[in-house]
Amino acid sequence: MSSLLIEHDGPILRLTLNRPEVRNAFDEEVIQSLSAAALRASEDQSLRAVVLAGNGKAFCAGADIAWMAKAIAYTRQENLSDAEDLARLLERLDTLPVPVIGRIQGSALGGGVGLAAICDIVVAADDAVFGLSEVKLGILPAVVAPYVLRKIGISAARELFLTGARFDAARAREIGLVHDVVPAGDLDAAVKRRLDDVLTAGPQGIAKAKALIREIAGAHPEDVIGITTNAIAAQRVSDEGQEGLRAFLEKRKPSWKA
Repeated sequence: MSSLLIEHDGPILRLTLNRPEVRNAFDEEVIQSLSAAALRASEDQSLRAVVLAGNGKAFCAGADIAWMAKAIAYTRQENLSDAEDLARLLERLDTLPVPVIGRIQGSALGGGVGLAAICDIVVAADDAVFGLSEVKLGILPAVVAPYVLRKIGISAARELFLTGARFDAARAREIGLVHDVVPAGDLDAAVKRRLDDVLTAGPQGIAKAKALIREIAGAHPEDVIGITTNAIAAQRVSDEGQEGLRAFLEKRKPSWKA
């Protein structure tokens, strides 16, 4: 049985962790499979969105126990290589030029929070549970830290990284990790609403907006005037920008909208 289900649904790629017997905890195989899928997705010009989900009762319970047991005997170099594989996976998912929508039910723990953090939009069931529990095991959420910190901010990170405390979906939305909280039975409908929004927008505009966020995040506005003005000027004269503006003025659908 494959540890990752890959489904092409028109312009939407659905990547579903498929180890429900261990609450979709990840190991080397999951990391390699998901990383390879992310690399292929980055090269697929037909894609408009990616949905990241988990099969069964949980989204992702973090690292697999059997995998962690093996890591006890790893050398420092082996641990470094292991961590680098996860870091490359997160970076590949984070830099995809299309929106990544997270569908979260059950639990998202440790690395599962990291996966949620790289999603552009996160929809969670109202009974979902989150936690960065690494310190409870005497380790720390290091590889996921850049992505989680960027999402939830320093204050929440200090509390949650240092205590390993679990928190609910309402708190996850409050700190910016989650965007929509819905009853579990409404998860798919909520994801579809977000996908519908994405499919009405220009794909090149989305890709460039996503890249722009990474480029200017945290910068002083005056320091990025050249970047932002050049970005909008270039997009306005692009084929997609011209089509979008003309479609708006002519009161018709743009070419990318079904």
